[in-house]
Amino acid sequence: MEAGERKEHVRKQRQVLIFFVLLGIAQAGSEPKHYSVAEEMESGSFVANLLKDLGLEVDELSARAPRVVSKGKKLHLQFDRQTGDLLLNEKLDREELCGPTEPCVLPFQVLLENPLQFFQAELWIRDINDHSPVFLDKEIILKISESITPGTTFLIERAQDLDVGSNSLQSYTISPNFYFHLKLQDSPDGIVSPQLVLDKTLDREEQSEISLTLTALDGGTPPRSGTAVIHIEILDINDNAPEFAKMRYEVQVPENSPVGSQVATVSARDLDIGAYGQISYVFFQASEDIRKTFRLNAKSGELFLIQKLDFESVQTYTVNIQATDGGGLSGSCVVFIEVMDLNDNPPELTISTLINQIPENLQETIIAVFSVSDPDSGDNGRMVCSIQDDLPFFLKPSVENFYTLVTNTALDRETASEYNVTITVTDLGTPKLKTEHSITVLVSDVNDNAPAFTQTSYTLFVRENNSPALHIGSVSATDRDSGTNAQVTYSLLPHQDPHLPLASLVSINTDNGHLFALRSLDYEALQAFEFRVGATDRGSPALSSEALVRVVVVDDNDNSPFVLYPLQNGSGPCTELVPRAAEAGYLVTKVVAVDGDSGQNAWLSFQLLKATEPGLFSVWAHNGEVRTARPLSERDAAKHRLVVLVKDNGEPPLSATVTLHVLLVDGFSQPYLPLPEAAPDQAQADSLTVYLVIALASVSSLFLFSVLLFVAVRLCRRNRAASGARCSVPEGHFPGHLVDVSGTGTLSQSYQYEVCLTGGSGTSEFKFLKPIIPNFLAQGPEKVSDGNPSVRNSFEFN
Repeated sequence: MEAGERKEHVRKQRQVLIFFVLLGIAQAGSEPKHYSVAEEMESGSFVANLLKDLGLEVDELSARAPRVVSKGKKLHLQFDRQTGDLLLNEKLDREELCGPTEPCVLPFQVLLENPLQFFQAELWIRDINDHSPVFLDKEIILKISESITPGTTFLIERAQDLDVGSNSLQSYTISPNFYFHLKLQDSPDGIVSPQLVLDKTLDREEQSEISLTLTALDGGTPPRSGTAVIHIEILDINDNAPEFAKMRYEVQVPENSPVGSQVATVSARDLDIGAYGQISYVFFQASEDIRKTFRLNAKSGELFLIQKLDFESVQTYTVNIQATDGGGLSGSCVVFIEVMDLNDNPPELTISTLINQIPENLQETIIAVFSVSDPDSGDNGRMVCSIQDDLPFFLKPSVENFYTLVTNTALDRETASEYNVTITVTDLGTPKLKTEHSITVLVSDVNDNAPAFTQTSYTLFVRENNSPALHIGSVSATDRDSGTNAQVTYSLLPHQDPHLPLASLVSINTDNGHLFALRSLDYEALQAFEFRVGATDRGSPALSSEALVRVVVVDDNDNSPFVLYPLQNGSGPCTELVPRAAEAGYLVTKVVAVDGDSGQNAWLSFQLLKATEPGLFSVWAHNGEVRTARPLSERDAAKHRLVVLVKDNGEPPLSATVTLHVLLVDGFSQPYLPLPEAAPDQAQADSLTVYLVIALASVSSLFLFSVLLFVAVRLCRRNRAASGARCSVPEGHFPGHLVDVSGTGTLSQSYQYEVCLTGGSGTSEFKFLKPIIPNFLAQGPEKVSDGNPSVRNSFEFN
């Protein structure tokens, strides 16, 4: 099967070869028929009917099998075998098929079979105006020197148009301008070439470039056109010097601008181009200070800072800058640089006058005079001065920028001896800067404060029997002043009572206020005394104050109890009579004793020390009452001797003894039996009744005498200071100690007892105890002597 296909292929190749051979023979022997058609007609368009030219009828067409053949692989035509019409097989483009060739002829053949016959024909394709003129370069660049003279001609590349004949390029036009016109040049081959002719001298600085629109027109209907832009660059010559945009530049630069920052940029323009338009910048007639402060970029004209600015040193700079082009032409400008002040300087304070120490109590005293300044300007240089609000000072403005610091009230050193005044000077810049200056003001002392005692009164306690020159206490005064104004001396002030020998009792150390007892004090003579001490400073004038000192003498147990009854005065002993019928508890007698001391030193206790017959009598410890301990009997001895011990409560305790003689009798009517120590005397026994009467009269007289004495004492106390008289009574054998012993003593609180005994050495004695002057001094628990020493020292009994 493959062998059969190969044979068929060979057969077809032979037929085609024969066909072209015959076709060539036929063409050589006959003239082709001409048919025409316009280009760009649609496929299937009618070209011509070939029946007549082929000499065939319609019914013969199918038998002859006509078909169109042509060179190449493309078949542009087709033959309609039904009608004999020649039709376009596709849209024809004359410019693609023939290019610029005119006329555009496409040869073809019509092949007829049975018998084989070739029909030669040509298809002429008519041009239509379907293409516009086209410039191959849409932008035509011409470089023309500004020195070229008018009339010079410049050739321009022509446009291309694919159409032919009247549809081809026919003419050119150029856009209106002041410098060129268009000239058309015809060449021998019929091509029109455009030329530009210079009409006016060019000035690059006035117009460095010129753009023209060149239009090419064909001859079609309607005509088509194409355009191109002619870009004319005017070449420079050095006919212009550099010119700065501004002859004077003014810039403001903050003084804190960092080194290296850009200050300004100058810009010069040279209308020339190329080397003639290349500009370099340099300083022109610049001082050394400017060259040290600024750097100029020669190419860009940028001015840089190479040194810190200081408004306070230089406020403005004037910099001359020259610009030079490549041809040596130059221009200049001035850069005026104003340094902007910043608040970079704190205010300055200068003290002109300063008084560090002022006395107190002065009004409106000038402390300091000072001036303030700020090298900054504007608000940065305006200042406000102030001090603390809680100080007794104020600032008083004086002449320009001068102030005085003045006290606004009298100062008190004792309130504040030192002031720290801080003067603050603040400017009004942003941010605000301030300067502070501290002044220490010392307030010197004025003697305006008297010494003040720590107490208005002092109470000192001194035990009696002290050693002379004993330190008994101190007074202290302080003075709020200072220095010599605060040095205090102490003194004893004169006493108003001339009877109190103060100078012999106490003394005071003038430096420290220590008080000393000059002699031994006796409580029984002087229980307390008062005096005033003064404290004086050493200021000028001196100021002083005083305080009351009360010295209380504290009792010491230096007095033994003294027995008032029975009296132990060396006379005959006192005999107590006790009936034998006495029951237990019978009061035999009462031992009455006193103690010159006070307090517990005067508390007395009683004790039966010895007895003839122990157990028969007892002594009450607190009141000294001697009582029978049991009923008496006939067997008891008639005479008894009792020794009673009286002891105080001091430390160490002191004591005294008293001897009692007790006689037991059957009754009081029984004659008195004399003691063994006295010789019996019948006459004395008979006089017992007389003695009793005398004793009763004595008691009554003593009572009357006590009343009179009380009145006299009152009068003496009232008139003591005026008359200086001393009240006295007759002296006797008893020491003047009448005391009121409190609850535990020998006497009750509300009574004082008077004891009256017959004097002499009689054989018969009797005693009465009777309360007198009930509470007449109203001294409470105190002794009579405590209330009135004069009375105590004046009572003496006979």
